[in-house]
Amino acid sequence: MNEQSLAWDDYRFILAVGRAGSLNGAAKRLRVSHPTVFRRINAIERSLGARLFERAREGYTATATGEEVIAVAAEIEQRIEATERRLSGLDAQPAGTLRVTTVEALLYGLMPPLLARFRKAYPRIVLELAADNAARDLSRREADVALRPGGQPPDTLIGRKIATIAAAVYRPRGLKLRANAALDEQDWVVPDDSLSHIAMAQWGIRHGHHRRAVLRSNSLLALRDAVAAGIGMAVLPCHLCDGDKRLVRVGEPIPELRSDLWLLTHPDLRRSARVKVFLDAMREGYAQLQPRLDGRG
Repeated sequence: MNEQSLAWDDYRFILAVGRAGSLNGAAKRLRVSHPTVFRRINAIERSLGARLFERAREGYTATATGEEVIAVAAEIEQRIEATERRLSGLDAQPAGTLRVTTVEALLYGLMPPLLARFRKAYPRIVLELAADNAARDLSRREADVALRPGGQPPDTLIGRKIATIAAAVYRPRGLKLRANAALDEQDWVVPDDSLSHIAMAQWGIRHGHHRRAVLRSNSLLALRDAVAAGIGMAVLPCHLCDGDKRLVRVGEPIPELRSDLWLLTHPDLRRSARVKVFLDAMREGYAQLQPRLDGRG
């Protein structure tokens, strides 16, 4: 067996190990077991008669031959993904699977009614929803559509700003603040390091609230519930907290924490019927939700 006779599945395993730098990481990417990756890489190397990776306690490092094969694998992957996107964009009827990614806080309370309405209108479309803080790669078809708060999206994607999101300080209802009380003297619950890039976390750091942190979390929902339980104060999106009788807003929404909400997809998918109808439905739905997102609902 020479390099030209490697199957795409062989390249997938080599590419996964090269990117992860370990068998465990590759196994997670490929959704297989650690022993499966171990056996497959060894078998490929035996067939090629060449070592692709140097083994060490720190992980797997590609040899010169391995780097060459990894580069070929990455090129094949890009071509396959581009072909899949173009084929997905050719569907004429709104049917099939649609993969949507968003952050946890946007899903809570906002999207389910919109998704229910969408499903009623397009019953042939099956939705796959990933709600987490990880940025899914639309170019690699990890998702078809993304709802993301933040600044201008990358040039490789197309989309539209469909709403703005407000945030404010919230306290537990049981916590009574004196007039002109110094907020930096209160206990706070704050985003952990995995969310340190978001505007709410940066604002808290600038105002010294992180120095009074008694709880940190990677979940804004967990922070909301921590405030409700009386653990401390927090800066949170208004749509998560307004209307929750366990919480009290302290002041008006903070102007510098307003963020844009973007609805994004890959250019190759813009003619896809299922993508188009979903984009239209979300634009209309979030326009109706704007007062709630603004803290005016």
